[in-house]
Amino acid sequence: MTTFYWITISGILMAFIALSGSLTLILHENVLKKILLPLVALAAGSLIGGAFFHMIPAAIVQINDLLLVFILVVSGFTVFMTLEQFMHWHHCHKRLADHKEPVTILILIADALHNFIGGLSIGSVFLIDTRLGVTAWIAAAAHEVPQELGDFGVLVHGGWNKKRALFVNFLSGLTFLLGGLAVYFASAQLKINTAFLIPFGAGNFLYIAASDLIPQINKEETIVRNLLHYFAFIAGLLILFLLA
Repeated sequence: MTTFYWITISGILMAFIALSGSLTLILHENVLKKILLPLVALAAGSLIGGAFFHMIPAAIVQINDLLLVFILVVSGFTVFMTLEQFMHWHHCHKRLADHKEPVTILILIADALHNFIGGLSIGSVFLIDTRLGVTAWIAAAAHEVPQELGDFGVLVHGGWNKKRALFVNFLSGLTFLLGGLAVYFASAQLKINTAFLIPFGAGNFLYIAASDLIPQINKEETIVRNLLHYFAFIAGLLILFLLA
């Protein structure tokens, strides 16, 4: 299967992950609360593992300039920090009652932008190595599931019809595909070297994990829940380590 098809399929699958928000319609609220934070912990470990075990090592090989690689990692980290600072967007969602309807529009716009940047990053990884692209996609997808559950809840409680909320979430997810195709055609037609997007994407992963996800999982009052989150985080790291 060619790189184009890998990028296309991964983009479509990422869009369908947006439909995971429909689980909030099926699962009881108490069950959802029990599984959501372990999923967040698993996602945090996966993102950090993907960055350190896959993307940064590949970037060092491809770019062959250690300082430049880490400048690009820091740049990716800083860009996502800027998104949160100036667009008031958080993967770490506040309580639903704190959101007003205009914020739901802002969440959709920022989520679409995030997905587009993610598509650029993962698409560039596929251009370097298919297996590396798959592992980076897995790390990104692990993060998307708990995020989409939260996004869907925010949209519905912000006044959106449930079917419409799922549909616009799906459309937002399609920008991941647009980003992947954009980097593919830029590389193929314009002969642009997209290797710089790999460490940039690693910086994105590290910011999301460190700033948005980890703060959610270390605030439990019971030792049992804290240990559950800790081991879910370690599991995310181990999965990506073994895939390396």
